[in-house]
Amino acid sequence: MPAIRPAIPSDWPFWRSLDGHISQELFLRKAAAGECYVALEDGAPAGLLRWNLFWDAVPFCTLLYVDAAHRGGGLGRALMRRWEDDMRAAGHGMVMTSTQVDETAQHFYRKLGYADAGGFTVTVPGYEQPLELVMTKDIRRTS
Repeated sequence: MPAIRPAIPSDWPFWRSLDGHISQELFLRKAAAGECYVALEDGAPAGLLRWNLFWDAVPFCTLLYVDAAHRGGGLGRALMRRWEDDMRAAGHGMVMTSTQVDETAQHFYRKLGYADAGGFTVTVPGYEQPLELVMTKDIRRTS
């Protein structure tokens, strides 16, 4: 069973190796706010999850990433479960995430009980991407 814990400042080198989307400054702010988790396998960091509040109210998983050497062993599922449990304990009844439709993550999220809720495309030059699929999950009951 993997250990899941909130990220701490000394996780930055590992974090940076998997998440090139945020700066060290933002990572430190999010870690201090409890918006980042690290999964450990045999005591070593192996995966991560970060989140924020969509509409300043609904927990939204913005990144779930497991190091390639550790995929397929349940780390992603464990990270999502820990995050969902924490969001439920904080009084939230719904969580959200998203993934591009050309990525396989949508199938993973559906297995965890997430449902398609819509999507959007980005056509701004330099930011273009396939449809971003938004997914939601009712967490009022444990799964």
